[in-house]
Amino acid sequence: MPAPGGEPSTEEANDDRAFRADVNAWMQAHLSGPFADLQHRGGPGDEEHAPALRKDWERELAKGGWTCVGWPRAHGGRELSIQQQVIFHEEYARAGGPGRMGHIGEGLIGPAIIAYGTPEQQQRFLPDIVAGRTYWAQGYSEPSAGSDLANVQTKAVLGEDGRWRVSGQKIWTSLAHESDWIFVLARSEPGSKGNKGLIFLLMKLDQPGIDIRPIRQISGGCEFNEVFFDEAICEAGDVLGAPGDGWKVAMGLLEIERGVSTLGQQMHFAFELETVVAAAKRSGRICQPAMRSRIAQAWMGLVVMRDNALRMLADGSELGLRREALIYKYYWSNWHRDLGKLAMDVLGPEGSFISDDPVTRPLQQLFFFSRADTIYAGTNEIQLNLIAERGLGMPREVRPTS
Repeated sequence: MPAPGGEPSTEEANDDRAFRADVNAWMQAHLSGPFADLQHRGGPGDEEHAPALRKDWERELAKGGWTCVGWPRAHGGRELSIQQQVIFHEEYARAGGPGRMGHIGEGLIGPAIIAYGTPEQQQRFLPDIVAGRTYWAQGYSEPSAGSDLANVQTKAVLGEDGRWRVSGQKIWTSLAHESDWIFVLARSEPGSKGNKGLIFLLMKLDQPGIDIRPIRQISGGCEFNEVFFDEAICEAGDVLGAPGDGWKVAMGLLEIERGVSTLGQQMHFAFELETVVAAAKRSGRICQPAMRSRIAQAWMGLVVMRDNALRMLADGSELGLRREALIYKYYWSNWHRDLGKLAMDVLGPEGSFISDDPVTRPLQQLFFFSRADTIYAGTNEIQLNLIAERGLGMPREVRPTS
């Protein structure tokens, strides 16, 4: 089954076709030898795979100039057009490029530092992200502030020495145990509520007062962590934006998350769908009309997903997002969860037992991890509120006043 929308267009400009060939050739030459084991590994549900080798891969990408490809040249990037960024992410995924250890730095905090950081912060933090030397974790969710991010209770208190002392807890922190820095949304104004009185902090993880504890998942992995802060220090110069502007910075960062890299995510989805189809052929269940119909529906859903992702991107050279971006998380998370169900049904009864078989195990991991897709990064219910209120202009849902 061909990857939906993933084949190069015959109408693609000569320069873009040449660029696509360059990316493909580099990936074929470098995702080999010691890195061959990384093909199609390290994605969601598999993020614990070979972290040290994947950090080496990040540095290999950096040597080739393939990190931060959309960043401005002034900050170490290639300043590629939207079209060429799409091509890069597609070819990276098509070649089986591993899940990016540098994704949080390159795709989230780096662009936020470019947008909101001081020149000094940009000079200190951005080069190490580009070079694959520094890795970041995201400190947003808390036990009582997941989808309702504005309810964060982690506190930042300004000391007489100008440094901030941070106390509280973050949860579901991806790869915190493999990261060097964490960005933290905290409450800096006592008595403030909701999205007021927040601060956006850049903090070293290797310091007294920070305790990282792994969370073991149903899939067996523990790439997520709880991070506890007990009077941990954020230096005075490591506040992104002004105190009180934390919500503005946090929301700007989340808009970046809906950007061009989603095309790469979809290429990985296409690979997973092809894996499901191959399993259905091996088991003979591909001959069942109901199963064939579900596979066809999954394929069509992926085509629609790609077309909407292209609609999301601005027509110009900027990475600005349009209103269509509001439906993206809701759409892909439900589609992917259904793909996980399809994977288990393709396996049949034998899929009910945890297996280390290299054919069976990836499909089981797909099922286990995809159960969380409609919860993390904003539940279905929160996404529907955003679509209704921000996209359609409907009245806001009644919220408690206390």
